[in-house]
Amino acid sequence: MEASEVKQDAAQTEKPNRGIGDYVGLALRGMAMGASDIVPGVSGGTMALILGIYEELIDSIRAIGRPALWRAAIRFKIKTLFQLVNWQFLLAVGMGILLAILILAQPLEWMLVNQPVYLWSFFFGLVIASAYTVSKRIPQWNPQLLLTLAVGTIAAYNIVGLVPAQTPNTWWFLILSGALASCAMILPGLSGAFILFILGKYATVLAAVNNQDMVTIALIGIGAAFGLVTFAQVLSWLFKRFHDYTLAVLIGLMLGSLRKLWAWKEDIAWLVDEAGEFILDSHGEIQVIKQINVWPDVSTAAGITETGLAIGLAILGAVIVLTIEWYAQKKEKAEAI
Repeated sequence: MEASEVKQDAAQTEKPNRGIGDYVGLALRGMAMGASDIVPGVSGGTMALILGIYEELIDSIRAIGRPALWRAAIRFKIKTLFQLVNWQFLLAVGMGILLAILILAQPLEWMLVNQPVYLWSFFFGLVIASAYTVSKRIPQWNPQLLLTLAVGTIAAYNIVGLVPAQTPNTWWFLILSGALASCAMILPGLSGAFILFILGKYATVLAAVNNQDMVTIALIGIGAAFGLVTFAQVLSWLFKRFHDYTLAVLIGLMLGSLRKLWAWKEDIAWLVDEAGEFILDSHGEIQVIKQINVWPDVSTAAGITETGLAIGLAILGAVIVLTIEWYAQKKEKAEAI
């Protein structure tokens, strides 16, 4: 009975035949995901959806929660473990994410602090084009799908406009925060860092990392692992049974997140302590907790130049996505011949 269950689970774990070049491509996609996760408000899930690996990623994570896999792990059946998990895919993507964090964290952080308009503009164009390309994966739109799209858009638009809440630092809430953040991490349009920010735990996690608070890190990690595997099960089930409706919601989340990605903002609220003093981040900067979107200033030559460059970067982001989509379609047609 157990052997047949393992065979059935192994058969469900689809592992496409790939060469070295394919795995290099997966690592590069992982780097794009990692770069996105570094920027608050940008989701690695969006990148996975753009680059065509989202559904395989969800299915591969879902496999980690299978009972047969855990039985094999407890009994140290290494060969069975490798059969049940799409480990080559996860390793390639995971290495890419890690490499991006190591290489791109400082440049992107510098851009976020010193040239935010240009960085947000690039991602804005990228996400708009992504929503368009992903929408083409739904063969026939109907009023029900459009309503589903609207629900996803409104939900994301309101979520990214929330301000941090005052929450407890208890063990159970840290686990819950990790779980919710990891769920957001694999949802296009929402970032795990932003969810931690809303839950009032972003500064807590940063402090834990900087101070090597292993208890807090472990509690967040436990929650993240549980949330990732559990939510992947839900998403995989939804894709298999309601594929077009699930895609419509995800496209809506991407469109709603554009509120966060708008390049021109005005700060209207800051994080303060009980005494009313500003709470600084790890770089000594005041932490903004609420912004409003404003129109670009084109009343000066500098403003006109900045706006022109920002629009150019948004177009560049869109062109990159459309080029990737064109190349992917061309490759699919070539392989089908």
